[in-house]
Amino acid sequence: MEPFLVGILVPLGCFAMVFGIVYLIVTSRNRERMALIERGADPALFETRKKASSGGVMKFGLFLFGIGLGIVVAYFLASGGMEEGAAYPSMMLVFGGLALIAANLWQRKQDKEDEVK
Repeated sequence: MEPFLVGILVPLGCFAMVFGIVYLIVTSRNRERMALIERGADPALFETRKKASSGGVMKFGLFLFGIGLGIVVAYFLASGGMEEGAAYPSMMLVFGGLALIAANLWQRKQDKEDEVK
């Protein structure tokens, strides 16, 4: 195949695949809701309740902070003699994971405080 043709078909194929997946999700969700309504289910069942907390933003922020901290620690480890190829990815993963654990613990604490109120 010609590179020009491949350069057009691949993006079109990817777009068609994403569109097809979204279409199937939306139509199956609509069919499921209509079937439940026909059987007498309460339409309020479909309304999602959103919390007013910013847990997702906090988790993302702590994750990025952990990645940054991992890069700084990896820099010091690499300048101290550790191989750069091992220092940077490992420290980014370790500190990113620790940040996600801290965010999870913080969210649990917030949820317990919200239950008490």
